[in-house]
Amino acid sequence: METRSPRVLVMLCTYNERENLPLLIPEIFKSVPDADLLVIDDNSPDGTGKFVDELAAVDSRIHAIHRPGKLGLGTATTAGFQFAIDHQYDLLINLDADFSHPPRYLPQLLAAADQADVVIASRYVPGGKMEGAGAARQLMSRSLNLYARTVLGLTTLDNSGSFRCYRVSRLKQVDWSTARATGYAIEEEILFRLKRSGATLTEVPFTYEERRHGQTKLHWKEAVSAGWVLLKLRLSS
Repeated sequence: METRSPRVLVMLCTYNERENLPLLIPEIFKSVPDADLLVIDDNSPDGTGKFVDELAAVDSRIHAIHRPGKLGLGTATTAGFQFAIDHQYDLLINLDADFSHPPRYLPQLLAAADQADVVIASRYVPGGKMEGAGAARQLMSRSLNLYARTVLGLTTLDNSGSFRCYRVSRLKQVDWSTARATGYAIEEEILFRLKRSGATLTEVPFTYEERRHGQTKLHWKEAVSAGWVLLKLRLSS
């Protein structure tokens, strides 16, 4: 009996990524040509949303969600989850839109999805690393990951990165409308909620690369805010 290939959706949450997308999207389709692409844009003033619409008009694999303003990574991510659920995809891959998550790793994440409900592209398992990030940025990342493991009881090493593959049937088992995090803490909250629902998690190594264009949106203030959100999440559960 012939088995069908899984329906795969690749998701990008964007704000001012107009310079990166013309290079990134072809690289995504080069790595996973049969996948669809969803861009969730928070009304980027640089024209990111308009550019995606122009692509979608000539490529049926490309979809867009336009939001009225900068509403936060957390709600953008859960909106993408709902899109994948509503349109009956089997697997959802999320990556950043700035080339820090190289698309060449997409097939590796899909291959590992046979063994787990969530596949994390990890900087901190053997073979993984960060390139181009300064000492302060690496310290912030490692500190937040240690904090997440301590507070939320997670055993995975890279809990703050968004480069992941999710089994959509497992996402469907969680009520994402109750998510607390609107910003970067959503990444740890997702793993916490999925693990509590019985999801299995695994990590595969990848090399994080510094963004090619634009400026990073993660700073110490955001990291401290994320820590507070995670503590409240743990206490409430």
